Amino acid sequence: MKKQFIDQLKAGDAIDDIFILAEKNLSHTRDGKPYLTLELSDKSGHAKGVAWDRAEQLSRNASSGDPVAVRGQAGEYKGNLQIVVKSLEPVPAEGYDPADFMPVTTRNIDVMYDRLVNITRNFETDYLRSLFELFWADDEFVAKFKRAPAAKKMHHAYIGGLLEHILSMAVLADKVSGHYSGIDRELLIAGVILHDVGKVREFNFTLNIDYSDEGRFLSHIVIGVQMVDEKIKSVDGFPVEKANLLKHMIISHHGEREFGSPEPPKTIEAVMLHFIDDIDSKVNSIRDYMTEDETDENWTRYHRLLERHFYKGTPGTRS
Repeated sequence: MKKQFIDQLKAGDAIDDIFILAEKNLSHTRDGKPYLTLELSDKSGHAKGVAWDRAEQLSRNASSGDPVAVRGQAGEYKGNLQIVVKSLEPVPAEGYDPADFMPVTTRNIDVMYDRLVNITRNFETDYLRSLFELFWADDEFVAKFKRAPAAKKMHHAYIGGLLEHILSMAVLADKVSGHYSGIDRELLIAGVILHDVGKVREFNFTLNIDYSDEGRFLSHIVIGVQMVDEKIKSVDGFPVEKANLLKHMIISHHGEREFGSPEPPKTIEAVMLHFIDDIDSKVNSIRDYMTEDETDENWTRYHRLLERHFYKGTPGTRS
C-alpha cells in the first residue's frame, strides 16, 4: 500500500515508495557527465527529481508514464521540493493501486453529466439537440468524456476535470447570454460544451495525464473540429452557416493565434466563449494554487506563470 504522497513530502524525508514517472530527460553536465532530470507524480501532485549517479542505467529502467519504485531523499531546490533519486525500478501491474495516482474531481461525475445532458435536451433548436444526442448515444465517447481531464497541469487537471469545466462554463454562459441582447444563447452553450471535446483524444489518462500521439500531432482544436464535423454530417438539415459558426467557436476559443487558435474570435458568441473559458480555467487554477500553498502567510508563493502573488486573507478569516 502506498504511504508517501507528494503533497506530504518535505525536505529531509527519505523516499521509498511507488510513483508515476511522468517525465524524464537525460542530460549532461559541462564536463560531460550524464544526469537524469525527471518528474514524479501521484494523485496529490507532481515533484521534480534528479539522479546524479547511474543516470543512464536509471533512464533505461522505465519509460515515461510507467509506475516506478523510487528510493532517494527529498530536498529543496530554488524553493521547491526536489527528490534526489538513488534507485528507480519498474513495478508490475499487481504491485500498485491505480487509484493512488490519478486525482479525481470532488464532484459527482454522474450528476454533472446528467445535468449537462439535460441542458442540451432542453434546446429548442432541433439540429443542435440532434447533434448532442449523437454524442450522448456514443458510449465510447461518453465513457472518455466523463473521465477526461481538462488539462495536463494548469486547470481541472484531474479525472472528471473536463466535464466539471464544461458544466461550469455552460452555467456561466447561460447567465451571461441573458445580459446582452441579440445573443444566440443555444449556439453559445453548444460551443461551450464542444470547445474542448477533442481533449478526450488529446490526452491519455490511465495512470497519469499526458499527451497522446494524436494529441501531439493535431491538438485538441483540430481533433475537436473533426469530431464535431463527423457528427454534423449525420444530422439531417444542419445549416451550413451554423455549422461554420459552431466550428469557428472551437478553433478560436484560445483567443489569439499565438496561443494556439488558428483564427481569433470573429463573432460575439466566439468572443464570449473565449472569455468564459479563460475566467473559469483561471479561477480553478488560482484556487488550486492557493489551496496547495500550506504556509500560514497572507499571500501565496510567487506564481511564476501568472507573475504575481495571490492574497489568501489573514489567518482566522479564510473560508
